[in-house]
Amino acid sequence: MSTESDPDGGGGGTPPSPCCAPKRPPAAGTGAAAGASAVRSAHGGTDDLIALPGGIFLMGTDDPEGFPEDLEGPVRPVTVGPFEIAATPVTNRQFARFVDATGYRTDAERYGWSFVFHLLLTPSARPYVLDASVPQAPWWLAVEGAHWAAPDGPGSGVRGRERHPVVHVSHRDAEAYCRWSGTRLATEAEWEYAARGGLSQARYAWGDELTPGGRHQCNIWQGAFPAVNTADDGFAGTSPVTAFPPNGYGLYDVAGNVWELTAEPWRDHRGRISPGESVIRGGSYLCHDSYCNRYRVAARSRTTVDSSSGNTGFRVAR
Repeated sequence: MSTESDPDGGGGGTPPSPCCAPKRPPAAGTGAAAGASAVRSAHGGTDDLIALPGGIFLMGTDDPEGFPEDLEGPVRPVTVGPFEIAATPVTNRQFARFVDATGYRTDAERYGWSFVFHLLLTPSARPYVLDASVPQAPWWLAVEGAHWAAPDGPGSGVRGRERHPVVHVSHRDAEAYCRWSGTRLATEAEWEYAARGGLSQARYAWGDELTPGGRHQCNIWQGAFPAVNTADDGFAGTSPVTAFPPNGYGLYDVAGNVWELTAEPWRDHRGRISPGESVIRGGSYLCHDSYCNRYRVAARSRTTVDSSSGNTGFRVAR
């Protein structure tokens, strides 16, 4: 079989790089700044939420390093109301509680496979690689039996990765978790407002320099993508959700580690909704400035509601 990777969908220009979030083929399935305060969610304490006052902020970017086809611009004032958002993406430990309480099966489990990055495939999973391909992105392997609790394929697990973000979850899976937890996915405007941490039009969530003072601020790729990852930041795959400093609002991992699903449908340059597609934000551990520098705070990409991969997760809001 063949798989899709970010077709244009009427947006114009070149499709987003398929390192971002490969799509399941259609046949597969019909320290906080002032004004921010930490609160505990009401459904049993599985998510620490940060209350933000909302307001007007400048959303988007005209950064020449951006991707015009991703519709990152123009810069425009946007108003968001008060809301709460989780300090971190949902972790394996949190998702396991949800599964234990409900018996939920993810889309990856129902379909029987998900996408694993080639360098992370566990050796025992090699016989389970399906005869599939992602156009222009052969580093994505469709692996039978890969899902949230076996993120690198059969024989892998999440023991020791309890504080890593859950991956191999689809938009539908994230919405199911939200229904159980009494939360929701953030809108794209809420996500960017929170990710900026009070900074206006900075390139990154912490400022304009990627590694200030030589210090890594997020989990992204170092080396020659997609063959050599030197892991200078300490991680070749996902990292614990608090491994890097938080932004000005106390949010962790708004850049790198895993792409985060949002509630926003993908719209083309004319504002038309692309059916079954939603916006993802934040970039992942596979982002690299030579190929996909979407760890910039205004960067965005898209996925379909049933797609899952080893670099996509979510964070909740309310």
